[in-house]
Amino acid sequence: MTIPTPLRRQSPVEGMVLMAACMLVLPVMDAIAKYMATVEGMSPGQVTFYRFFFQLTCTLPVLFLLRRRDALAARRPYMNLLRGCLHGAASLMFFAAVKYMPLADVFAIYFVEPFILTALSALFLKERVGWRRWLAIVVGFGGAMIVIQPSYAIFGLTALLPVACAFLFALYMFLNRAIGEADSPMTMQTMSGIGGTLIMGAALLAGTGTGASDLAPSLPSSWLSLGLLVLLGSISGYIHLLIVRAFRLAPLSVLAPFQYFEIIAATVLGYALFGEFPDASKWTGVAIIVGSGLFILWREQKRAKSAAI
Repeated sequence: MTIPTPLRRQSPVEGMVLMAACMLVLPVMDAIAKYMATVEGMSPGQVTFYRFFFQLTCTLPVLFLLRRRDALAARRPYMNLLRGCLHGAASLMFFAAVKYMPLADVFAIYFVEPFILTALSALFLKERVGWRRWLAIVVGFGGAMIVIQPSYAIFGLTALLPVACAFLFALYMFLNRAIGEADSPMTMQTMSGIGGTLIMGAALLAGTGTGASDLAPSLPSSWLSLGLLVLLGSISGYIHLLIVRAFRLAPLSVLAPFQYFEIIAATVLGYALFGEFPDASKWTGVAIIVGSGLFILWREQKRAKSAAI
């Protein structure tokens, strides 16, 4: 079944620029999560709960200000709540992974996600995926693998966490496009915050009952911790609003390669905050990742000029 995706205006170049900017900012959120887990000793489950809770508290007042009584009157409430649950589960797996592994390593394994996302867009949304886009994705993924230089130790059970995260996040991104413009981006993010908060609240309750250390509940230990958690939720809420906007401007398969840009910020933050020094081969991989995204940007600009003639 093909899911209709009504769009008012397509602007692939604008969507790609917006997506690239968002991907460079998002790893700040993951660095905060790693800091909270490794330095502050907070469980990944609790960090994930606060991420969605503060996302909700940041976006809900703005939504009520804009829409008042109709603030939570979503046309597709269950799909939006499902987005939040998928995002919550994906975030938990990612935050658990960064607790034990370097940021760049987790991102590199996670970058099987564009393959999944492109396949979903071609299969269900009937988007045309040309060989050049596939090539850009493959080349970008190759660059990510050069950055990480994965070892057998990394591809143990812990490595399954970012792989599972990639699958769940691809479904979440797919729903961004599938929902189309049935609901406003602010409504979508607020409903996502509700879904993520609910599923993570249930996960923490399960952690209390089972004694799972990665789901142990706790409170912030200082004002710094609280401030970082609020920043975590704010970045999540408002950057993902811009991602929803990007997916309304360009097809999934066009935007997928730009998710590799996350590895750039992750590599820089990993070095600056956690002493994960990138060697020459890692910078070579970063250059390949950037090149794959710029190639798609150049192709879309060329196509736009040809269509205008």
